Amino acid sequence: RCQRWVENCRRADLEDKTPDQLNKHYRLCAKHFETSMICRSSPYRTVLRDNAVPTIFDLTSHLNNPHSRHRKRIKELSEDEIRTLKQQKTDDAFEQKQATQESNENNEQNTVSEERGEEQEEKTVPLTLEERENKDYLKSLFEILILMGKQNIALDGHNIDELPEGIFTSDNFQALLEYRINGGDEVLRKRFEMTAVNLEYCSKTQQKQMLEICENCVREETLREVRDSHFFSLVTDEVVDIAGEEHLPVLVRFVDDSHNLREEFIGFLPYETDPEILAVKFHATITEKWGLNMEYCRGQAYIVSSGFASKMKVVATRLLEKYPQAVYTLCSSCALNVWLAKSVPVVGVSIALGTIEEVYCLFNQSPQLLVELDNTISALFQDNDEKGNELKKICRSQWTGRHDTFEVLVDLLQALVLCLDAVSSDFSVRWNNFIVGRAFVLSSALTDFDFIVTIVIMKNVLSFTRAFGKNLQGQTSDVFFAAGSLTAVLHSLNEVMENIEVYHEFWFEEATNLATKLDVQIKLPGKFRRAQQGNFDPDMTSENYYKEILSVPTVEHIIQELKDIFSEQHLKALKCLSLVPSVMGQLKFNTSEEHHADMFKNDLPNPDTLSAELHCWRIKWKHRGKDIELPATIYEALHLPDIKFFPNVYALLKVLCLLPVMKVENEKYGIGRKRLKAYLKNTLTGQRSSNLALLNINLDIKHDLDLMVDTYIKLYP
Repeated sequence: RCQRWVENCRRADLEDKTPDQLNKHYRLCAKHFETSMICRSSPYRTVLRDNAVPTIFDLTSHLNNPHSRHRKRIKELSEDEIRTLKQQKTDDAFEQKQATQESNENNEQNTVSEERGEEQEEKTVPLTLEERENKDYLKSLFEILILMGKQNIALDGHNIDELPEGIFTSDNFQALLEYRINGGDEVLRKRFEMTAVNLEYCSKTQQKQMLEICENCVREETLREVRDSHFFSLVTDEVVDIAGEEHLPVLVRFVDDSHNLREEFIGFLPYETDPEILAVKFHATITEKWGLNMEYCRGQAYIVSSGFASKMKVVATRLLEKYPQAVYTLCSSCALNVWLAKSVPVVGVSIALGTIEEVYCLFNQSPQLLVELDNTISALFQDNDEKGNELKKICRSQWTGRHDTFEVLVDLLQALVLCLDAVSSDFSVRWNNFIVGRAFVLSSALTDFDFIVTIVIMKNVLSFTRAFGKNLQGQTSDVFFAAGSLTAVLHSLNEVMENIEVYHEFWFEEATNLATKLDVQIKLPGKFRRAQQGNFDPDMTSENYYKEILSVPTVEHIIQELKDIFSEQHLKALKCLSLVPSVMGQLKFNTSEEHHADMFKNDLPNPDTLSAELHCWRIKWKHRGKDIELPATIYEALHLPDIKFFPNVYALLKVLCLLPVMKVENEKYGIGRKRLKAYLKNTLTGQRSSNLALLNINLDIKHDLDLMVDTYIKLYP
């Protein structure tokens, strides 16, 4: 399509450019397109239709000569030029006197840019008193909704079931409306002074419509910055419950005009149980509803709850089929071992992860319980105070998200069981019924042999990837060298798989020793014995059962997951991190980024000069002054004063930092995820709203009240 545009424009100087270069680095004025080629399905933006081709040109007689410098000094005017001059005269006449029927017909044939000009002219027409009052009224309503979103105030104030029949109580929106009227808002007072006290001032339907406009306008502010930066990556977080329905939080990564890598929350996507339907809807929302061009997507990552991994992997695969440049990676905010554990397709592992999370939540919400656990740890580790103090410190952190979560749990298990047993058997008024009940249930879960075997085997299997995963969340140089160590990690896991009988024997022995310490009976799971219904194989021992049901599938899955997530394309991208001067220095400036940068060749402004530019970049840092330190991160490199003299290097660094596996160096630009977590933590499930959530999480994004009002009037006249 780009090549057809060039042919129609008759631009000989652009004929040697590739379609990718044309698409990324050149723009065509909107006035060259017929109005039928313009799509205005959304009030927030104007876009071309997919088959749009430019057909309207004013000066065609001299375009074949790109060296002509005085294009307007042409003695002989073409028919198109004459038509253009006539059109200009028509426009001048239109400004001086009222349009006639003939000028109206001409206006319908105007180009897109001319139409926009007329729209602006119409907007300058003075509003009637009624129209102005209506706009002021709507602006007041939008101000209240934005306040509720920013302050995380639910729309509904009371549950209807809680109120006696016949009693009317204002919801939060109406209460704030009344408060504003009492505070002296004359516009609202005039509007509602004759309204009955027990009637809603603003219906639920109208509130919903206005909230959707608020959400879209605030989101559009972020999306506009994303489009301006061209390249971006997509990240989803764990599935969450929004008012009884499962939703997928979506975040976008991009580099803004100030060269800062940002990760912003842009909305919730309704979750679908069918992965194929989810993939289609995910793509449609990103491209059609939110208006992002997936051709510019350079990375995708999915943080998943246990049990959802396989479905999100289908989404990633479908997007990769359409957009090979959207590299599927790990997310920097999630430890590799935790991500791998959640993706293991073994029911016992999912149950164990759920139990671990419940234990963490119980102790995290009760400081008194943590003190009790500290006392238990002190008693157990009397001979090793250093180990005991370390475990106490870990218990007060987010230990379920660590690289060594299963190691920590194995070390803590005895203390956790003893502490929970003590709480569940304490009938004094020290603990409330909820804590006593949960302590009893969780103690039973932790002392189940199936749970003990699962965490011991997971600890041992994931020990092979622990150092590798930790480096991926380290400094830029750590990530670079981690990419080179993947082969060794896979070799170790393959060696385990080849000798699984021997390894499993050691793992099972460790599990039985831990179970004996906790006085837990070593047996096959009850659900397995019940499923046999008398056809029990006497040769089936606990050791063989857990080897076939847990050890073998877990090791196989982790090997395959590592191969999938660290594809050849992903590893080539990580090898390009040698562009960062500190990594370059560790390699003694003997690097060859151009071999790995081929995958980003179409993203570069001047790919032909890449090799020479990289040579200059290496020389610059190799022969730097003694007092100049090498930039250690992409963030530091992007903020160098002279980075503009290395356009290809800048483009490469910009795309590399978009990969979700790279952490956001400046924490204030990765605040979107933290605010999302805070909103979910502080808001009851039934009171959550996808519209209000976006306003709350993006509270510092500017909002245009006039745009919201105009959009509402346009959509709901």
